[in-house]
Amino acid sequence: MQLLQSPAMRPLYLSYCFSSSRYLATITFSSSSNLLPKSILPTFRTNRGFNSTPSISRLSIRNCSSISAKPSSGLRRQKGSSDSSEPDDKKLRALRQLFSKPGIGIDAYVIPSQDAHQSEFIAECYMRRGFISGFTGSAGTAVVTKDKAALWTDGRYFLQAEKQLNSSWILMRAGNVGVPTASEWLNDVLAPGAKVAIDPFLFSFDAAEELKDDIAKKNHELVYLYDVNLVDEIWKDSRPDPPNAPIRVHELKYAGVDVASKLSSLRSQLAGAGCSAIVVSMLDEIAWLLNLRGGDVPHSPVMYAYLVVTMDDSKLFVDSSKVTSQVLIHLKNAGVELRPYASILSEIESLAFKGTELWLDPSSINAAIVNTYKAACEKHLEGLGSEGTGKSKNREVSNCSSGQSWGPSGVYRASPISLAKAVKNASELEGMRNAHLRDAAALAQFWAWLEDVIHEGAKLTEVDVSDKLLEFRKKQDGFIDTSFDTISGSGANGAIIHYTPEPENCSIVDPKKLFLLDSGAQYIDGTTDITRTVHFGEPTAHEKECFTRVLQGHIALDEAVFPGTTVGFVLDAFARSFLWKIGLDYRHGTGHGVGAALNVHEGPQSISFRHGNTTPLQEGMIVSNEPGYYEDHAFGIRIENLLHVKEANTPYRFGGIRYLAFEKLTFVPIQNKMVEVSLLSNTEIDWLNDYHSQVWEKVSPLVEGSASQWLWDNTRPLVRQ
Repeated sequence: MQLLQSPAMRPLYLSYCFSSSRYLATITFSSSSNLLPKSILPTFRTNRGFNSTPSISRLSIRNCSSISAKPSSGLRRQKGSSDSSEPDDKKLRALRQLFSKPGIGIDAYVIPSQDAHQSEFIAECYMRRGFISGFTGSAGTAVVTKDKAALWTDGRYFLQAEKQLNSSWILMRAGNVGVPTASEWLNDVLAPGAKVAIDPFLFSFDAAEELKDDIAKKNHELVYLYDVNLVDEIWKDSRPDPPNAPIRVHELKYAGVDVASKLSSLRSQLAGAGCSAIVVSMLDEIAWLLNLRGGDVPHSPVMYAYLVVTMDDSKLFVDSSKVTSQVLIHLKNAGVELRPYASILSEIESLAFKGTELWLDPSSINAAIVNTYKAACEKHLEGLGSEGTGKSKNREVSNCSSGQSWGPSGVYRASPISLAKAVKNASELEGMRNAHLRDAAALAQFWAWLEDVIHEGAKLTEVDVSDKLLEFRKKQDGFIDTSFDTISGSGANGAIIHYTPEPENCSIVDPKKLFLLDSGAQYIDGTTDITRTVHFGEPTAHEKECFTRVLQGHIALDEAVFPGTTVGFVLDAFARSFLWKIGLDYRHGTGHGVGAALNVHEGPQSISFRHGNTTPLQEGMIVSNEPGYYEDHAFGIRIENLLHVKEANTPYRFGGIRYLAFEKLTFVPIQNKMVEVSLLSNTEIDWLNDYHSQVWEKVSPLVEGSASQWLWDNTRPLVRQ
């Protein structure tokens, strides 16, 4: 799944890119998880040796029968909550009427895609940008002035946005030459001295500060509306209820490390940084740290919560109705107390008044929390000053910005949890391997079924295909949900990188056209993400050449061996070089990080052409390998496997450093008839044949009947003619 993204990754730099065919996003800091060009995110800165054939019994895992995934046809009728019964221009008029209300008095309002936790996937009740604009893509920023409305999104969504936006909206194709950023556009269309408002809970502190600085160039003022979200005011009773799914314990056999050990390690890092507490707001970081999983967000097994960890205790801010008795015992044993979700700001104020030096990740913590802490710190310092004793009254604390202040000031740096979560332990890797094999069995059964019915002349829509795949996955042990909306695109729809078919207007799968299927699943022990592109008839010579060059890039990245200090953007060219040779390319990153039974997009690692992410790939990380090629209004091609970063067995270690390589996690055939064999080297042919040999060896014990025959037919060696 591609992330221009994503979404959810972070080391101490201010801009970061998370990539892949579906998500590409720039994050300041900084998954996702997932990233987009800078002009989209609130446009402002914010993001083996396993060769033995496992037995079926070894892969058996209890089913989570209490959790069920809805078919695409059902989900998509609800998704986006754009309330199509109410025209978009009527919504805009209602929104603009609020601009002049007492206590508001603004000239423009910025509506991002994020929730209060900077999530890539969000609950339906937080899809405010989708409601106001009608555009349901996962990435984008809407800006509404008194007489204009514009929406920024990236290349994955240009075609989708063209279809979904009405004439009241201006589509800003972020990243294209001549397209201004949202802040540049505001500076151009607003008279000097205008007031631009945001909901500070929906912007990271970095994003809000960047927007404030950018619009200040025209003397505009950034207004924080803490007590009201203007979209919610017009959404009213039709707004979906907040999610209330029960939280579950992620068992130690899958997590690998207990909560006490994770908290102890975190506290050691706090002490090393001179902090006495940390505020965690990224939902997957909280889930990973506490060995919990939830169901509040579609496709992501997380729950809406904040976490505050001090040197002495931990407090989880969450709706207590989601906490089962098992979870309550689990948290109590780990020394974690429960607090109401809505009380996070009062806790931040209390910590500041106590002189607590907080670790805050400004790329992910929302501006409301950071500004509350800063204001409370100022009051605390004023109180200390009024006592006249200053430093003699309290211990001296270093100020992060000036280095010479007494009292709390905060340490602003990347979350230490992000990297810890990205480097998987042995149990997490074992779970990912097992989940991928069960997923491969489901896919073999699905592809065998699909080819049969297509050749029999069945008329299937893209949604029919997506729903049938869900049926096969649901039969696998430990299945919980899909890991993102399935991208099922026939012909021209395959060229829409993040295409989501809708029951009302999707296409019939055409056996004479290329078909792209990008899908994934959440299992109790792992997360999958795989793309295959096939033809049910005879592909054209041009389609075969494009497919083969994408495959060559996929192979080149898969076989890469690189120093342990290598960052992802260095490897990105491996996947593009064969397309570049004939003047072709693709508009998304090549790889995103993937969580272990967590978010399908996570950071801080990525493989992308964007240079902002300087996180080296490390042993234990998982990334996608998904080069592609897309011809607008014609076809799309993408080939995606997930890879585990492992140590390479090199005869030398230049510079005394270790070298790294990749281990495959995904084992599903790549369609041989799409390959133009004459373009492949003998080494590349050997790679494909060896891969298919592994697919047969690992997956055939898990299938039978027509699926077994399909697997046999599609793993036969490719021979140069």
